Amino acid sequence: MNKAIIIGRLVADPEIRYTQGNEPIAIARYRLAVDRRFKKEGEQTADFIPCIAFSKLAEFAKNYLKKGTKIAVVGRIQTSNYTNKEGQKVYTTDIVVEECEFAESKAASGTAQSNPQTAPDDEFVPIPDNLEDALPFR
Repeated sequence: MNKAIIIGRLVADPEIRYTQGNEPIAIARYRLAVDRRFKKEGEQTADFIPCIAFSKLAEFAKNYLKKGTKIAVVGRIQTSNYTNKEGQKVYTTDIVVEECEFAESKAASGTAQSNPQTAPDDEFVPIPDNLEDALPFR
């Protein structure tokens, strides 16, 4: 089984590219800063995990993700290698995104718009009086 689940914040805005051909496919690359559970003095406190998303998940990244956004990613680990311009073999490891969700509310991330008609994700919206006649059930 090859399954990875990580939660972290985008280090930078996603990079979006499209394949060549009659039906171009969107490809998004981004890195997530994932806090380490245990920290030793002098070591980094987070890992920076490269992620790659295709098609609709790449379009989602293009439209909704930006630097600092906290997301949860479910995917699989994929390794590959290539030879760079200097003739050196380079090994890569990525999370291929299969699912992606926001991991905090807009209000918590500081991107919420002030709109009196909506409530933050963690609050109830009051139901107006005299609504019984408009409901399709009783």
